[in-house]
Amino acid sequence: MIASIPLSLSGRRIAVTRTREQTSELAGKLISLSAHVLELPLLVVSKEVDKQLLADVLLELGTYDWIVFTSANGVRFFFEEFHRVFDDIRALGLLRFAAVGEATTRAITAQHLHVECQPKDATAEGLADELVATGSLEHAKVLVITGNLNRDTLVKKLEEARAIVDRLQVYKTEKTDLTADPVAADFRAQGADAILFASSSAVQSFVDQAAALKLAKNAKRPLAGSIGQQTSETMKKVGMPIDFEAKTPGLDALVEALAKKLSPR
Repeated sequence: MIASIPLSLSGRRIAVTRTREQTSELAGKLISLSAHVLELPLLVVSKEVDKQLLADVLLELGTYDWIVFTSANGVRFFFEEFHRVFDDIRALGLLRFAAVGEATTRAITAQHLHVECQPKDATAEGLADELVATGSLEHAKVLVITGNLNRDTLVKKLEEARAIVDRLQVYKTEKTDLTADPVAADFRAQGADAILFASSSAVQSFVDQAAALKLAKNAKRPLAGSIGQQTSETMKKVGMPIDFEAKTPGLDALVEALAKKLSPR
């Protein structure tokens, strides 16, 4: 928990690169340590679902053994559509729920549902391995809820375990344009002590918007922090330094790594 960290970020300027909808949780953790937060929403997430595919999935919902969520956004948009069609949660039948990490699990439990499978390593690979370890996948029907940028790793691993996998995209992630954003102007002029990346897509968007985020000559160049291995791999690919990384994928671990990095030696 962040409260257990005997450190402070007082006076530190920290840039966060999550979507506007996702920023509040991370910003709250930083503000609790007295940081000044700069919100640079490099991505925007919106609902995008094939209505015919959705109708087919909802019609067969009771035939699935597992429903797998790789993000809280997937949970939010899936259940918006589910509740639009059904007025009784029992329409989910005997589905078992799997989630990639804490935020996704919290979104599911907010629906008064129990998550039976959540990996310690909050990655697609970790989730696939945890599901395989249940010994329940052979010939099982699995529904994976995704966005437009999800990798194929999870689905491939489940299929290799002889599961029958259907994929349902319910949202899309797009890059934003921060050229005229006042917070981006502040970032360009003054820089920051650190900038936090919580996804590979945010890293790529930051690189693609280099002109809109180019620092002034006397601006402070921020240390770059990564939420985990997958994000770090993307940072390496684009030539971005990794000054610190969360010990385990998650916001608390990312903030802890930041606080330790910026603490006086």
